[in-house]
Amino acid sequence: KAGLYDAMYEHDACGLGFVARIDGRPTRETVEQGLEVLHNLEHRGTTGSDPETGDGAGILVQIPDGFFRRACEELGIELPGAGGYGVGMLFETDGEADCGGRLAEICAEEGQDLLGFRDVPVEPGAVGKVARSVMPRIRQFFVGRRGGGEGMDFERKLYVIRRRLHKETQGSPGCYVVSLSSKTVIYKGLLKGRQLDRFYPDLRDPNFASAISLVHERFSTNTLGSWELAHPYRFIAHNGEINTIRGNVNWMRARESRLRSELFGEDLGKLSPVIMPGQSDSAAFDNALELLHLAGRSLPHAVAMMMPEAWENDDLMDPDRRAFYQYHSALMEPWDGPAAVAFTDGRLVGATLDRNGLRPARYSVTKDGRVVMASEDGALRIPAEEVVERWRLRPGKMLVVDTERHELLHDEDVKRPLFGRRPYRGWLDAGEIHLHSLPEPSASSRPESATLLQRQRAFGYTIEDQRIILAPMAQNGKEPDGSMGTDTPLAVLSERPQLLFSYFKQHFAQVTNPPIDPLREELVMSLKMSLGPEQNLFDETPEHCRRVLIDQPVLTDAELEKIRALGDERASSATLSALFPVAAGEAGMEEALTTLCGKAESAVRGGSAVLVLSDRGVNELQAPIPSLLATAAVHHHLVRAGIRTATTLVVETAEAREVHHFALLVGYGATAVAPYLAFETIEELADSHLMEGVGPEEALKNFVKAIGKGLLKVISKMGISTLFSYCGAQIFEAVGLSE
Repeated sequence: KAGLYDAMYEHDACGLGFVARIDGRPTRETVEQGLEVLHNLEHRGTTGSDPETGDGAGILVQIPDGFFRRACEELGIELPGAGGYGVGMLFETDGEADCGGRLAEICAEEGQDLLGFRDVPVEPGAVGKVARSVMPRIRQFFVGRRGGGEGMDFERKLYVIRRRLHKETQGSPGCYVVSLSSKTVIYKGLLKGRQLDRFYPDLRDPNFASAISLVHERFSTNTLGSWELAHPYRFIAHNGEINTIRGNVNWMRARESRLRSELFGEDLGKLSPVIMPGQSDSAAFDNALELLHLAGRSLPHAVAMMMPEAWENDDLMDPDRRAFYQYHSALMEPWDGPAAVAFTDGRLVGATLDRNGLRPARYSVTKDGRVVMASEDGALRIPAEEVVERWRLRPGKMLVVDTERHELLHDEDVKRPLFGRRPYRGWLDAGEIHLHSLPEPSASSRPESATLLQRQRAFGYTIEDQRIILAPMAQNGKEPDGSMGTDTPLAVLSERPQLLFSYFKQHFAQVTNPPIDPLREELVMSLKMSLGPEQNLFDETPEHCRRVLIDQPVLTDAELEKIRALGDERASSATLSALFPVAAGEAGMEEALTTLCGKAESAVRGGSAVLVLSDRGVNELQAPIPSLLATAAVHHHLVRAGIRTATTLVVETAEAREVHHFALLVGYGATAVAPYLAFETIEELADSHLMEGVGPEEALKNFVKAIGKGLLKVISKMGISTLFSYCGAQIFEAVGLSE
């Protein structure tokens, strides 16, 4: 991050594809055909003022053992047998950085042998002037396996070596390990597709063979390209945008302290942060996928966790399929946004689409056992008589080639074994409780010393709020109609007191990112949330789904009392006051906020699975901490303390009465909101006969319905389908507030 630039805003609109042989036989032809696909997708990339500098292009292949054996022999490097060594591709942009020296030390500390380095032959004249001016030194290094660790154990050790080098050289950005694996190697750069094999002579060598070639042409939609941000990454090539990226990264960070892995053992502590800072959304996705895979899940399993199908409203979905996704929703929120992702671990290669299918992916299968997938039909010229199957990927579906078992697997073939890995349906039936099935609580007595009017004044309610905002929602079950745009002054420029909510503006879908129509795309939209602690992300046990389900995030007083009355580990709750003494002024509020965070941490460590942040009890001596400030402060404090995923936040507040207020509270970490004063105000309006033909009970239901519809509209404007993904995603900009 520097000035106005933030790598988190890096998005792509690209071309991708792969060519794979079902029989798993490495051939030169597969590499050449992958390059042909890349050349033919060049129009999906772009250039800047220098027409010969692209935004990035690359290819990922299986390690061509014969090629590297010959190349290393010329350098005096003796390679072990295939699978017994890893190949690393290294970009060095800082002549002062001692990447090689530190790499040798880390390999020795991790019990592996650094066999040597190879300067990768390149032809700088093949690229544009801008790319050439920032071109790194490109080297390969070879790590020999020492000891008994084979297969995935060796891959995990190579992963640890790479992560340690990244962490320990962060102060020196000149070391970037493009890939380090015993199975795959990546050639990429700030290139156009047709330049890749001209720039890297290795790719033209007759001995450079593979059964898989995965390619990508980048179109960086709102920033300049760079050598490091070209695709493919270690496991994926991605066309699209992860709209929930900030929340996904924050939640992964929050989960780190609860991670446990027998496969990694003590090495797990060397891997944090799981997602390296200062990357694009695609790189962050790759980081998370890589860890899930190396921690024990198959690659398709990990992809299905991160990019689930739209299961919430599909009543026709197979029960086992639905149970799989519902169970995993308790482990991780979706990485949501328009996306086509091609993925490979060197054995499996496949592709999937987001739940909306908002990026293209077409594939063909030939008589001689080739599978060609690309962003467009015709990326590889194949005579029609050789094609035995031609189709497209559908929303949320997956296609996989298993080059070891020599199988082409369609979505059902890939996922059916996943559905039966564990008794997910049984675990859900025994563990999950729906809020509406909980017993009604005894009458709650939460006396308020102030009258309704006094509290409305304290929380800034106006006649307009009541008659123009609340009354229409309570009467019609939808947001009030209004003209497009807003001519209200910015809150920071107003001379009147403003709610903290008013300083924030919602982001909306931009660049190549389509918003979603929440009415016509109702099947893929969801407001479902759940209450309760998360467990270790790497395990799957019945305890993982012991949670309380809610259909939408607006809680009535009675529903909140149900949660308070539930005493088991699913939702044992603690209510924390979000008030401060009026006489203490600003300093008093800051002190109260610090105290609130401390009490929240103590409550979570004491076993509270639900924290209720409440501003009830306002009077002439006690004023409310702004609910958004309290929510965000507690959320981030618990993240820093490493215990955020041990609890969920519910906000009991008198402030929230508009859709924007609810969106902000959820966006900054709240799972549910209980707007008690809005409900009391609506009841008063109904009793006063200001809403024709609508009684108090129906008015409250209509208000909840209106907020739900409004939230769907808010998240869909950002191209997000599920409120679960929106929670904690912080997709707002503040005007008039400092960081």
